[in-house]
Amino acid sequence: MTAKISYGDVEVGTELPAQTFPVTRATLVQYAGASGDFNPIHWNEKFAKEVGLPDVIAHGMFTMAEAIRVVTDWVGDPGAVVEYGVRFTKPVVVPNDDQGATIEVSGKVAAKLDDNTVRVDLTATSAGQKVLGMSRAVVRLA
Repeated sequence: MTAKISYGDVEVGTELPAQTFPVTRATLVQYAGASGDFNPIHWNEKFAKEVGLPDVIAHGMFTMAEAIRVVTDWVGDPGAVVEYGVRFTKPVVVPNDDQGATIEVSGKVAAKLDDNTVRVDLTATSAGQKVLGMSRAVVRLA
């Protein structure tokens, strides 16, 4: 695959389509199985509260992966992501109900770089709190 977005078609400030990602306890169990991360803070409410968390929390890497989907969906090629990094600022708390939690992600082109690349800055929130800080991706465009 190659990027669907042309370097010449974007400017600093170009906004990517925002997305909302649902997260339930079932999602966390599925992610644990796929990743091998069975830390009980991600599935055991009693344990999570005993270690000082408000409830079960989503895996940080899961949160990070959901956020970059805004970029990969926009560009049309996951392989176009050259670099990606975040700081984890707050956990995504996932209650044990039918709704779970949501991760809301938006992004915009923050800089045009060399070699048809751009830096995209992402904002990821859950329950009104920023859950990722310094969330940035460098993406090679067509």
